[in-house]
Parts: sequence; C-alpha cells; structure tokens
Amino acid sequence: MGKQVLYTTKVAKPIRPFSQATRAGNLVFVAGTVAINEHGELMGKDDIKAQTRQVLENIKAVIEAAGGTMRDVVRTIVFLTDFANYAGMNEVYKTYFPAEPPTRSTVRVGLVNADYLIEIEATAVLD
Repeated sequence: MGKQVLYTTKVAKPIRPFSQATRAGNLVFVAGTVAINEHGELMGKDDIKAQTRQVLENIKAVIEAAGGTMRDVVRTIVFLTDFANYAGMNEVYKTYFPAEPPTRSTVRVGLVNADYLIEIEATAVLD
C-alpha cells in the first residue's frame, strides 16, 4: 500500500512543507484546513460561519479530488480559537454532514494566524 500526495487547484497550495491531503490505500487524510480560498485570500474575517463554510468547501474539494464525497468523511477534528464560536460553527458544520455525521473532536487552540477562527482536519474512507 503506497502513499499518494493529493492536491487540487480548487484549494490554495500550502506554503509550508505539507500536503493538502495524503491517500494511503482507501484512507484519505486531509491536512488541517483554514478559511483560505483558492487565491490565497482569507474568507470571512471575524465571521465564524463564513470561515467554517470556506474550510468545509476546501475539505470537500480535496475529498472530491481523491474520488470521494463528504459522506466518506469518518472523522474530523475541529480547532476553534474561541468556544464562543461553537454554535456558529456547528450551525454550518451540520449542513455539510446532514445524515450520519463523522465522529468529531473539538478543541480550543491558538492558531498560526490571529485572523483564523477555525481549522479542521478530516479523515475519509473511500470505497
């Protein structure tokens, strides 16, 4: 079982030494994803709903590039800078996983850029 590094032009290419995602067999591991659009611009400054939507659109694009859908996501880890944003994040999050949502952990953290309100990692299992 080999490793395949995945990229899509629908998401900004990472400027640090990591991949958008890595596929190993039928598993896809999506890197921690922030609210940067494909042009490298932060979307939704100070708006948790807009940032959550952009993050999940980025994850969706990477999963689709691997040949899957959001229904294939089995696990996420949500990193929030402030738990006051939990309800807004959750409101958007549930629209991407309306049935059989993945397991999830949510933790409060400091992120590398003070304008980032959220970062999400995802793991998917493809058939």
